[in-house]
Amino acid sequence: MNTELLFTSSSSVETELLAVFAADTASGKDAKPEIRLLTGDVAISAAAQSVLAGGEFRAEANETLLLHAPAGLKAKRLLLVGLGKVAKLSPQEARKGAGTAVRFVKPRGIRELAIAAPESDKLPSQWTLRALTEGITLADVDTDTYRSDRKDRGVQTVKVIAPEGFDRAASESGFSEGLILGGAQNFTRSLVNEPGNRLTPTILGRRAAAMCGEQGLKCEVYSTEKLIELKMGAFQAVAQGSDEPPALIVMTWEPAGGAAKDGPVLGLVGKGITFDTGGISIKPADSMEKMKYDMAGAAAMIGAMQAIAQLRPAVKVIGVVCSAENMPSGKAYKPGDVEIAMSGKSIEVINTDAEGRMVLADGLAYAKQLGATHLIDAATLTGACVVALGMINAGVFSNDDATYEKFAEGLKVSGERFWRLPVEDEYRELIRSQIADIKNTGGRWGGAITAAMFLKEFAEDTPWIHLDIAGVAWQDEAKPWLASGPTGIAVRSIVEWVRQYSH
Repeated sequence: MNTELLFTSSSSVETELLAVFAADTASGKDAKPEIRLLTGDVAISAAAQSVLAGGEFRAEANETLLLHAPAGLKAKRLLLVGLGKVAKLSPQEARKGAGTAVRFVKPRGIRELAIAAPESDKLPSQWTLRALTEGITLADVDTDTYRSDRKDRGVQTVKVIAPEGFDRAASESGFSEGLILGGAQNFTRSLVNEPGNRLTPTILGRRAAAMCGEQGLKCEVYSTEKLIELKMGAFQAVAQGSDEPPALIVMTWEPAGGAAKDGPVLGLVGKGITFDTGGISIKPADSMEKMKYDMAGAAAMIGAMQAIAQLRPAVKVIGVVCSAENMPSGKAYKPGDVEIAMSGKSIEVINTDAEGRMVLADGLAYAKQLGATHLIDAATLTGACVVALGMINAGVFSNDDATYEKFAEGLKVSGERFWRLPVEDEYRELIRSQIADIKNTGGRWGGAITAAMFLKEFAEDTPWIHLDIAGVAWQDEAKPWLASGPTGIAVRSIVEWVRQYSH
């Protein structure tokens, strides 16, 4: 798909379909809708006047209404896209609205689409153009990769129209960033969508290395011998049950001229379980096929590194991915085993299905050994987080308020939804072991928190953030703005966290 940025009036653009956004300006719960088109183009307002006056369109979020042969416009069709209440407008609504327009067009065989950027004092030029472009890019992807009857129904060209009054430099910057971040998120989604037989740890390493080669990042991919050399007993324990060898993937971004001598070094650590059976503590068969996406945290880090290479922040970033399969076999680790992690801590294995924290334990330790002064990890770690937060918010944990605040600041731009949960000392008792330093599960209660407490043991005093994305990395049903399947969650937020240290 080719995406272009134009600075012109929307009504003058020749296209198969022009999408324009609208919002409801009425206040009060039961107030009658007062629809306003978010454009200053009077020709568009005139073309839509009669349908708006008739009350047929209420501008609810992601609502659409198609008008054919609109008078006074060069577009063949006019699509009205609702963004909901004006009071709640944000770049996130613009992102979804742009995606809704693209998803509306795709099955209708329309090859060219123009989208008029919404005009509102709540939507600054740069963030609006970035959000629109992200939404367009994300909406273009479907997840029917291996269907023999797959048809190319994609939009070939999207013209994003910046109206008079938009800052040109800010708009161009936002547009460019949107393409980069949307592309990185789609790369992440493509990795997560791959079935386990087509994305083993070894293949994931190759895909990461290929991306790094294209983007100018340093990349090293190691396997069993390196894990043994580094004494990564926790990671190796998980990997040993499978015939597929593990992959330790290390990606490095260093700014031109080198990082500041005393500046931060950011460590991005991802859980990359390319298929999770649960191991000896085997999962139920129902929905086990979805466990191909247990590497979504790793995919998010790989996608984030792609975006970082293109955005070129002035801070050194090290990405560490710990990838393995978790399989039952005569070689698999067992409940009751005691494993020694890279840090030297001993771990009593209570449940082999708590494997993500095992591989992350060694990943965090290794990132620190490589020089990381600040850490962030991402993982589809616990069902308990899904129970706590559902499939709307992801969980975020941190041992350092200043580090978390930088992450929270970035959420204002990324638009992704994370909810902070505690890592208080009292929870440490739940993972205390009689035979070892800690155990790998803490029982039924507070499972997302005790998993985070386990990881905190390996972050130690290093400022650290943990993202539990289990409930939001995959969606079973399509949204108006996004296909079903992998979401690519956390890529934008991780990148924004990195950029906070580049200012």
